[in-house]
Amino acid sequence: MKEKRLKELIEKNKPLFWWIKEPDKISEELVVETILNYGTRESVKELFEILGTERVAEIFFSQIKRKRKNYHPRTINFFTLYFSHARRDSNT
Repeated sequence: MKEKRLKELIEKNKPLFWWIKEPDKISEELVVETILNYGTRESVKELFEILGTERVAEIFFSQIKRKRKNYHPRTINFFTLYFSHARRDSNT
């Protein structure tokens, strides 16, 4: 079910993945990175619904820890604050 919904999200945002020859083989990590960097508010919301906010945050934080990052600085700042706030709210 999750894989099907993720493929539908990729299809809806096909222009963001124009350079991928085999869209059926796109990893969760690439979908998260692409949608967070270039997606609309609606596509980000759908990504959270499909994978869950915690899973998206886990992927995001593991990606920004790497020496080489593909995220825009504003994207890193925004989602670091967003996920930190979301985690704090879920612990109350």
